[in-house]
Amino acid sequence: HVQLVESGGGSVQAGGSLRLSCVGSDDAYRWGCMGWVRQAPGKEREGVAAIYVGGGVTYYADSVKGRFTISQDNAKNTLYLQMNSLKPEDTAMYYCAADPFRTCAPQYVPAFYARGQGTQVTVPS
Repeated sequence: HVQLVESGGGSVQAGGSLRLSCVGSDDAYRWGCMGWVRQAPGKEREGVAAIYVGGGVTYYADSVKGRFTISQDNAKNTLYLQMNSLKPEDTAMYYCAADPFRTCAPQYVPAFYARGQGTQVTVPS
């Protein structure tokens, strides 16, 4: 049974930074790919970043490239998303996700098999 628990969300002014964390069960960290997906009210889910658990290769959506960094600490079973230069359009619920088989790329993260409960990020305009 895969468990993913996110934390680190909050409200921050535009231009600020937040770091999200996702602690996963051992099962999640045996899988091929983990990532972050976000959903704003009234909008579709958007995959923002993905990382190969074994090799550490990372991928980003164009909307966050250069501002967000995905990383992992396998010893702690923890996935991170460092978010810098935050914009009002980054406001959303952020979820971490894991999948053993799907292509490891941001556009596939919304369909990943396992997903946590989410953590809210708010950047007031």
